[in-house]
Amino acid sequence: MDGRGRPQAAGEVGHGHTTVPIDLVVFAVRVVEFLTVILAGVVSLSLWAEIVGAGHAAIYGRSMLAGALIFALVAEIMGTYDVDSHFSLRVAWQRVLASWVVTGLFLVTIGFLLKVSEDFSRGWALTWFVTAAVMLAGSRAAMTLWIRRLKGQGIFNSRVAIYGAAAQGQKLAHYIRGNSKLTISLVGFFDDRRDGRVPVIVDDLPVFGTSEDLVAMIRDGLIDQVIVALPWSAEARIQQVVQKLALTPVRIRLAPDLANFAFAHRPLVLLGDMPVITLFERPISGTDAIVKRAEDLLFTGIILFFIWPVMLLAAIAVKLDSPGPIFFRQPREGFNNQRFDVLKFRSMTHEMGQTDGIQQATRDDKRVTRVGRIIRATSIDELPQLFNVMKGDMSLVGPRPHAPSTRAAGRLFNEVVQTYAARHKVKPGITGWAQVCGWRGETDTEDKLVKRLEYDLYYIENWSVPFDIYILLRTVLAVLFPKNAF
Repeated sequence: MDGRGRPQAAGEVGHGHTTVPIDLVVFAVRVVEFLTVILAGVVSLSLWAEIVGAGHAAIYGRSMLAGALIFALVAEIMGTYDVDSHFSLRVAWQRVLASWVVTGLFLVTIGFLLKVSEDFSRGWALTWFVTAAVMLAGSRAAMTLWIRRLKGQGIFNSRVAIYGAAAQGQKLAHYIRGNSKLTISLVGFFDDRRDGRVPVIVDDLPVFGTSEDLVAMIRDGLIDQVIVALPWSAEARIQQVVQKLALTPVRIRLAPDLANFAFAHRPLVLLGDMPVITLFERPISGTDAIVKRAEDLLFTGIILFFIWPVMLLAAIAVKLDSPGPIFFRQPREGFNNQRFDVLKFRSMTHEMGQTDGIQQATRDDKRVTRVGRIIRATSIDELPQLFNVMKGDMSLVGPRPHAPSTRAAGRLFNEVVQTYAARHKVKPGITGWAQVCGWRGETDTEDKLVKRLEYDLYYIENWSVPFDIYILLRTVLAVLFPKNAF
């Protein structure tokens, strides 16, 4: 209790509270790194002083200043000074060094276009680039550790009160306390309902009093921000509280409704002037889809150029081994659950082929021919799917296509996992993340299907061209050392 009998949050509020805006510290980081780039150039110049000569110091100085300015601009664009990069050393180093590499490439390009690159010592330029990279990494490490220490002391924390001590306010408090990136010190709760409907203490945070008490504490300089955590359906009550708080000089925010906490990690965007939550984006769309298609056509063309002799020999072997067609077409579900015919070299006896009510191949399956056993073990039977890729039904990398009637432990795939159809958000692939991680072959148990789906969804959420190339390289190793292929 304070001197007037009003409650006070022990250790969290008080007149002696000092908050340093984190923007001020970030500005200091900008200045330090700007000067670091120039200092690295000066150090490098001193090492090459005999070659450079005193008469050229001015032009080198202008180059260092230009490099520092370009770095500052590139770093800003690449998010090097975003708040999250000041608490994670890994993220900070990635962005700082990437910004400096882009700066170096930009300077080289400008020098080439202006035909002034010959005026500078290449030894100095290389020394400057390396020295600046090392000094930037070192200075950012020191600044990050310093900022972390200040954050641990609560220097950046604003004192926040939550109005509304019911379930919505309690969930908000739990979220704030569980998020280490937030610079918030929770003061406690306030609520006008004093009829026993709200507790006196919630998770060791006190419920101080009414909105009148909240305004009084704001007037005393004990609170920096208020978050109103009331159900959005209580529009009149929210307006009443906000009108009262709007007369005070603090930041006022409206907490998400209870249902929104389930999607707290989803991005918020503006639809006109109205904020909306993006629950799911269409994966690999727009420019990414064009890049993905170009990747498929380029790599597939290269692969076909080198492996067509293997495919020709496989086709002859299949034809000579047993009667029936060379290729086997079977319905599969692809992008957006659309049906298409997947193409394979026939590896089973023709009369045992299935296009409906399909039974997955098992170890020592009687239906598999002699040649079929070889081409299945080496994945050669999958090579005709390159033509599916060229046609556009499939990609080189993606979730493997399954027949609609395939079962796991006697149940259809979509009956085992309700989210199974989510893997059809992208085109199926000849190879995939699940396959190179060992989840290929027969899905005779529900657990195997669930695990395969986890890997497929991870791929969809984290797709990139380097990721695809990595999977393709892993596929080569999987073909050379096959597991679960029969």
